[in-house]
Amino acid sequence: MTSNLLNLAAIALYLLTWVLITRCVKANMKTLDQRTKSSEIYFTLWAFALIAHFASIVQPFITSNEISFHFISLGSYVMLFISLILYISTLNHKIQALAVIILPFTILSIVVLLFSNVTSNNDIQLNSGLGLHILVSLFAYSTLMLAAVQAALLAIQNNFLHKRLKNPNQSNFIRTLPALEDMEYFLFHLIGIGLVLLSLSLLSGFYYLDNLFGSSVAHKTILSIISWVIFSLLLFGRWKYGWRGKTAVRWTITGFIVLALSFFGSKFIQEFIINKDVSAITSTYQQITFKNTPPSFLPVLSINKQTTHLITRVPESNLLG
Repeated sequence: MTSNLLNLAAIALYLLTWVLITRCVKANMKTLDQRTKSSEIYFTLWAFALIAHFASIVQPFITSNEISFHFISLGSYVMLFISLILYISTLNHKIQALAVIILPFTILSIVVLLFSNVTSNNDIQLNSGLGLHILVSLFAYSTLMLAAVQAALLAIQNNFLHKRLKNPNQSNFIRTLPALEDMEYFLFHLIGIGLVLLSLSLLSGFYYLDNLFGSSVAHKTILSIISWVIFSLLLFGRWKYGWRGKTAVRWTITGFIVLALSFFGSKFIQEFIINKDVSAITSTYQQITFKNTPPSFLPVLSINKQTTHLITRVPESNLLG
C-alpha cells in the first residue's frame, strides 16, 4: 500500500512538472526572468517526483529484501534512471524541452505498473556481485536510450533548419532546443557515458559469471557486444573522421535498437508471448558460478525461492547481460 501511495505521488509530481515545462516551451522562454522563476518551481517538483519514484521502488526492498525484475517493473526502473539523468543534465544544459517527451513515458511506466498486478515470481534478493551487473546494465540502457531520443530530436532539428530556409514559420518547439552544436555535444557526451557503463556491464558479467554464452543467455550477450561495437565505432568515427549529423543519428539509433533487443526483447517474448515464468523453467536452470569472489562491499544477487535460505542458482533468462 505504501508503495502504491508513493507511485501516485510520483505521478502527480511528474505531471505537474510536465505541465510547467510544457508551458515554458510553449512560451518559448522569452525572457530570462520567466525562465529563472519557472525553472525554480519545476526543478523542485521534479526532484520530489524522482524521490517519490525512487522510494516506491526501494520500499519493497526495505520491507522484504526483494526487488521485482518483472518486465513491467524494469520499465519503471529504466524510466526512473532516464528521468534522473535528464534532470541532472538539465541543470547544466538548456535541454528542458526533452522533458516534454520523456516525462509522459515516465508517468506511463508507473501507471502501467500500478494496474499490472505484477506477481512475485521474478522477485530477487539483492545481496551478491551479480546485482552490480544488473544495476550497471540498467544505467547503461537508460543512458543510451536517452541518447537515442536525443539523436531523434537532433534529426528533427536538422530537418527543421533546412526547411526553415524555405518556410520561416515553423514550430516554436524546435526553437526552444539548444544550438545544433550543443545538441551534438550532449549526444556524444551521453554516448560516451553509456559506452563506459555498457563496458562495465559486460566486464562485470565476464568477471563474476560463468556460461554467459549458455543457450539461454547467449543472444543477450552477443547483442550487447554488437551494440558495444556499434557505439565504439561511432565514437571512433567522431574522433577520427568527424562524423556528425545524419551519420551520428543513424549509428546511435541502430546501436540502441540492438541493445533494446538484448535488454528487453527476449524478456518480453519470454514473459508475454512464450509465457514462461520462473516456476515453469526451474528444471532448466543452469548452474551459474562466480569465477571470482566479489568484494565484500558489493551487493550479491540470488533468487528467493520462498524459502528461509538463499540459493546460488539463478535463471539465465533473468540476466540482463
